[in-house]
Amino acid sequence: MTPIWQAARLALGTASALGFGRFAYGLLLPAMRSDLGWNLADAGMLSTANGLGYLVGAVATPAVVRRLGTAAAFRTGMTLTATALTSTAVGNDHLFLLATRAVAGAAGAVVFITGGVIASHIATHASSGTPIAVYFAGTGVGIVLSGTTVPLAGDHWRMAWVGLGIAAGLAALTSWTATRVDSPAPKVAGHAHLRPLWPTALAYLLFAGGYITYITFLSAYLADRHASTLEVMSAWTAMGLAVIAAPVLWSRPISRWPGSRALCVLLAVLGAGAALALVTPAPPVLLASTVVYGATFMSVPAAVTASVKNNTAPVDWTATLAAFTTVFAVGQTAGPWIAGTLADHTSTNSALGFTAIACVAASASAAIPPPRSPDQKENDNDDFRPDPRHVPRRLVLRAAHRAAAYARPSRASADPHRSR
Repeated sequence: MTPIWQAARLALGTASALGFGRFAYGLLLPAMRSDLGWNLADAGMLSTANGLGYLVGAVATPAVVRRLGTAAAFRTGMTLTATALTSTAVGNDHLFLLATRAVAGAAGAVVFITGGVIASHIATHASSGTPIAVYFAGTGVGIVLSGTTVPLAGDHWRMAWVGLGIAAGLAALTSWTATRVDSPAPKVAGHAHLRPLWPTALAYLLFAGGYITYITFLSAYLADRHASTLEVMSAWTAMGLAVIAAPVLWSRPISRWPGSRALCVLLAVLGAGAALALVTPAPPVLLASTVVYGATFMSVPAAVTASVKNNTAPVDWTATLAAFTTVFAVGQTAGPWIAGTLADHTSTNSALGFTAIACVAASASAAIPPPRSPDQKENDNDDFRPDPRHVPRRLVLRAAHRAAAYARPSRASADPHRSR
């Protein structure tokens, strides 16, 4: 199995946990809101419950990994996601629906983190960052499948949830053996390293609160403008296809650009894409907004995962990714409820404006260089090594001769009798 093909099968994890388990709710929100008599704050609470479950799952993932191992934790999360999605179809009570969304969020967090760890190991063996980008691009597959099928259900939102549960079950079966790597991820969680990367963590928090708001209220925004079913399907399909194409655009910057430059640019473009929808409700502009949004938003977690991979030891990947996902879940939990309450008092325009502001602020945070510890400052001169290509040849030869001279033992030390 080639690394790319393995990562593609593993990507069904993000397709299920995120594409089906989280983002498809935005497509079903108008029908559920109409049938169950919700306002936008009530609708936003289901996204908040999903985010809260995601937070619990992120905190629990290290313990789950210690008990089950990385691969088994991924498979368990996939199975629970499919179960939670199917269960959502049978509920009328708001509390019950909040519970099913919370379970889907918790299971999705386990899938997201453990799948990212497995993808990082695949990338290490392949000496390429592409498997990580492919893994996160799987979200686009889930969005495309949801966007082309869920709107066809119309007001029959229960039937749509059953279909999503079946699709998640098939994704679990297909990705089952993709968790195997040549040197399996250790059955330990390691230690989290969050403080040295605090600007990235703050950017991730702001991004989480903003990005989920756009995708939660996009269909409500379109419904307020009397968009047709075809226009809704086109917007979501274009977004999903852009997510799938994102690795082509961002794999090289994420793996090659220094520091957090790629993350900073991604967040700035994402904020601009969200703001674009507010310029005019014309369908071509809205379509452009969803394309820009889709081409960037899932590359943000890929950039953060690559940063964790590059700045921590493999044994600490699970704990550090879990810590970042916990920060992410806090923002994701608060964002939809805040934006939904704001939209109830204004309009759905404010929800998209909330996304734009949060992402621009996140870009500014990502631009802040991380602080260096005192140990790093003291050792800067010791760690400096000039590039040999920029050093004159005579200096290289002189340094080599000196090193050889120091390496030779002196005659006095070599002859013990003479030293007497």
